[in-house]
Amino acid sequence: MTTLVDRELAARDLEARRAWVARELELQDGVASRAQLTFGGYTPNDIRRAIRRREMQAVHRGVYVTHTGPLTWRQRAWAAVLYAEPAALCGPSALEPKRTDDADGPIHVAIDHTRRLDAPPGVMVHRVVGLARQMFTGQRPPRLKLEDNTLLQARDATSEIEVIGLLTDVIGRRGVTTDAVRTALKRHPRLPRRAFIRDLLTDVDAGTCSVLEHTYLTRVERAHGLPAGTRQSLRLTPTGKEFRDVEYEAYGLVVELDGRLNHESWRAQARDADRDLDDLALGGRLTARVRWPQVFETQCRTAARVSQLLRQRGWEESPKGCGDECDLMTWM
Repeated sequence: MTTLVDRELAARDLEARRAWVARELELQDGVASRAQLTFGGYTPNDIRRAIRRREMQAVHRGVYVTHTGPLTWRQRAWAAVLYAEPAALCGPSALEPKRTDDADGPIHVAIDHTRRLDAPPGVMVHRVVGLARQMFTGQRPPRLKLEDNTLLQARDATSEIEVIGLLTDVIGRRGVTTDAVRTALKRHPRLPRRAFIRDLLTDVDAGTCSVLEHTYLTRVERAHGLPAGTRQSLRLTPTGKEFRDVEYEAYGLVVELDGRLNHESWRAQARDADRDLDDLALGGRLTARVRWPQVFETQCRTAARVSQLLRQRGWEESPKGCGDECDLMTWM
């Protein structure tokens, strides 16, 4: 038989759980799952009644928000995470968009690879190995650690230059160190381009650009039949010793490879480098500065411009196409 004391204790317990739900709703931008509401003592009839009274609306199956108007980005993010829980925001959704134009896209969430889940409209689900070790639970909503999120995006990257862009976006600028990315690499043993990423991290730590130098050699110089340049040739200048990345000594041309990874300026630098090469080809200066995109994206154009500089200085041969799709002659 239920006593008055039992009823009072039950009422206090219900009151405490309702207070917990109220706090969660506040922390979760007014979004809650059916499991959370049930824990707070809300019955299915209570939820249906709140929807009829327009105090609440269903966002996804088993996920609700406490209003009937349009959802903010954070409310959509919370709804996606609660629908898929345990889950974490990932990909472009790992960071809240700064522009309203970017806030309308799908919400990306990561779940463990052992699960299967149908994504509702407006949500994209990614299955990852070892989700628990990659989650940054201190953030609300929970999300992948930035270093793991970068590697998740690198997994789907279509080119090496895209991988470089992802790394420049996160290292230093987001407070992520090369050591953090290197540690995260251990959690992704089957990641495509894993060795390439590891070499890039080594370059960043050493302040060198060996990856860029090697790719210039293979994709620009050798692939297009340019003369062989001398690597890291030593020159004495009024300010001391100077090493030149690539020197075509017989033709008085130096190519400097700028491998700095700087998110804020690297795309602008790429545009500047294109203009530099155009100006060099027409203006007859002696040093060309080449950056990542000129080697990884527009290597044929770069080869055309370097060959023009060489021919202006006495090279009597002609460059060759690197393959059926080479557009070198377009830029000659």
